[in-house]
Amino acid sequence: MKIKEFTKGERVTIALLVGQVTKGVTQNGAPYLSVNFQDNTGEIEGKLWDVKPEQEEILKVGMIVEVDADVLMYRQNLQLRVHQAKSLDQDAFDLSEFVQSSSYDITFLKKEIAGFVESIEDPILKDLVVGCFAFYGDKFFQYPAATRNHHDFVGGLASHVYGMAKLANSICELYPIYNRDLLMAGVLIHDMGKIDEYSAPILSEYTPLGKLVGHISIMHANLVHIARNLGLEDTEQTLLLRHLLLSHHGEMEYGSPVVPLTKEAEMLNFIDNMDARTNMFEKFYDDQEEGSFSPRMFALGNRNFYKAKGVK
Repeated sequence: MKIKEFTKGERVTIALLVGQVTKGVTQNGAPYLSVNFQDNTGEIEGKLWDVKPEQEEILKVGMIVEVDADVLMYRQNLQLRVHQAKSLDQDAFDLSEFVQSSSYDITFLKKEIAGFVESIEDPILKDLVVGCFAFYGDKFFQYPAATRNHHDFVGGLASHVYGMAKLANSICELYPIYNRDLLMAGVLIHDMGKIDEYSAPILSEYTPLGKLVGHISIMHANLVHIARNLGLEDTEQTLLLRHLLLSHHGEMEYGSPVVPLTKEAEMLNFIDNMDARTNMFEKFYDDQEEGSFSPRMFALGNRNFYKAKGVK
């Protein structure tokens, strides 16, 4: 059985990966744990009430444990009421059974993204982008694009960039007003700072650098460093690409130190949002019943989304 197959009202005994643990105290002073469990089909929150020290010791991030729990419905989401968690022999399991990964093969992503890099005709922009990929190497194809919400899986960053690059191509074909080389360069490197912002390709948490500086500022500093080493620091292309990096979240309240002030910067923000939101829809629409509303999606304006009957 997998998390994706859980149904309300059943009791399950299953091996799951501990992804995140938060300790709390009830109004009566009793300790409890809120645990994010996962396998390669999804995630589910579990509550362990009146937790004992020996259970706390077992439920550590990154450990595969046997969980005995009831499946409940809470605020339109399935949740586990955990009765007991047992330690297991970690060597007896294949980690790939517990970690979500990109639906694209890494070899495919490397080939496609290399093609997008090669398609940049402006020599300065191409040198900058090539320098950024050389700076991070294969980590680019391993890390997620987020710790939650969208593309939050192994290879998620490359998958996100691949989808965005295809969108950018189509938009530039339809609307030649956009500088394709600049927009494509921005797409390819805009989120590379997340490799430093997150702790690892799996079970990612924010690093101190990620929390204190953030991926936008991290990558901006890296780009300036790479441009300086290439002797390209004072070029117009470098200035424009720096602006795309700094403004790609669209608004200051969302983390961008500046708002988009070029048409390519504005379009990069739209493309980023379109690909991210589409992935969020994909995560819950396949399993959602027709004629029902989704749970509230915090990253989508805290809205419930309706799945129409008989309409794909």
